[in-house]
Amino acid sequence: MAKRRSIVERRAAESIGARIRRQRQRLGLTQQQLAEAAAVNQGYISAIERGQVNPRRRTVDALAIALNLPQGVLIGGGTDHDAPQPLETRELPLFGSIPAGPPSDSQEQLEMFPVLRHQWSPDHYCLKLSYDSMEPTLKPGDIVLVHYRPDVEPAHVQGKICACLVDGQPTLKRVTVESRGGEPMIILRGDNPRIVPLLIAGEGEFSIQGIVVQLVCRDL
Repeated sequence: MAKRRSIVERRAAESIGARIRRQRQRLGLTQQQLAEAAAVNQGYISAIERGQVNPRRRTVDALAIALNLPQGVLIGGGTDHDAPQPLETRELPLFGSIPAGPPSDSQEQLEMFPVLRHQWSPDHYCLKLSYDSMEPTLKPGDIVLVHYRPDVEPAHVQGKICACLVDGQPTLKRVTVESRGGEPMIILRGDNPRIVPLLIAGEGEFSIQGIVVQLVCRDL
């Protein structure tokens, strides 16, 4: 028992980089494979594992998903962080396409998807991606958490990935607003360099349905 306690205590004292490295090696992943799974630069992961930098919250979220660990295990926080209690989850609707209205009113959902309690809200839903327009940030098959915000102004979500409707067609793009010729121009860009940006002027029907707030599931 004393030996078990000493192992747990040693692991509790580990840096987050050491815990990432230990789990990565346990899964048989190289740093490059982990970087691709988490959409993080391999050099950044190397620096984290060596203790040269502390990862940002979004990076911890992505690494936890890629390593199939709760965030608390990576962050630490006590001698029992390697034996966490069951996480409390709640379910949200999971869609295979951006709903055209309130998620609660849509009949198109695939199923329900469990998320951590703090991620749950009645105006949130989960979306399973089918296309590669946001690679390498987001990949086909990823499940993201979306905040339903049909009233938000494009200028207020500058640079964020949003679920949009363009002439009735759903699309997931990064929204920016620029001034061209003295007039505001909405530009929808994919992170995939092969995707041609969409320019939204005064013509056509455009709306933001929601804001992507977090990656919640990614298969290795």
